[in-house]
Amino acid sequence: MGAELRTSIIVDYQNVHLTGHGLFESTRDLGRHETLIDPLLFATRLLQVRNARKPAAMPQAVLRRVQVFRGHPSVDHDPDGYARNLAQQAHWERDRRVQVTLRPLKYEYERAADGKPATDHAGKRIVKGKPKEKGVDVMCALAAVRAAADPATDLVILATSDSDLIPVLDEVLDLKAARIETFNWYCELKRKGFQLWPTDRSIRIWNTRLNETAFRATWDPTQYD
Repeated sequence: MGAELRTSIIVDYQNVHLTGHGLFESTRDLGRHETLIDPLLFATRLLQVRNARKPAAMPQAVLRRVQVFRGHPSVDHDPDGYARNLAQQAHWERDRRVQVTLRPLKYEYERAADGKPATDHAGKRIVKGKPKEKGVDVMCALAAVRAAADPATDLVILATSDSDLIPVLDEVLDLKAARIETFNWYCELKRKGFQLWPTDRSIRIWNTRLNETAFRATWDPTQYD
């Protein structure tokens, strides 16, 4: 490794977005669509804060790539959300360092008395509850491990507060190739935030906390309507 760390940031988009949205007092009552983050703004602020706070002996991190993983609404059940996500992907990927991967959301459906899927007057299946992300955490895990094994990457930052991804930290540490670091939103007023740690808590890895001001600075100001 040289004087600078070529950095890949793996973003569990919904986790990063909703964790920040719900943590801070001034943003939790806003519409979720009002607090969407721009991946490049997020990555830039994350590295700015990381580099400003790091110990003097720790190399500076420079952005190589941002990989974003996000659920994608169904065109049949949410055509506006489907189109909006595609527009956001195209806008964010204008910078070649940003790569957005969309994975179809998982829907559950109402059942008729005979056990078959219930349909509306147009013959469409009736959705039960809210759709859920499925497989996004697995995609984040694979991306982080692959980035760590890439000779062109010196540092992987895992951007999520999902404890299901703790094994990713363990695996990257075992690879002994790229470094691994974490991130979390942190409410200074409440002194609250959730940081991921390796399974072996005696192993210390660098974590960058971002506060409410940073959260607001990463919002995507683009109107996609």
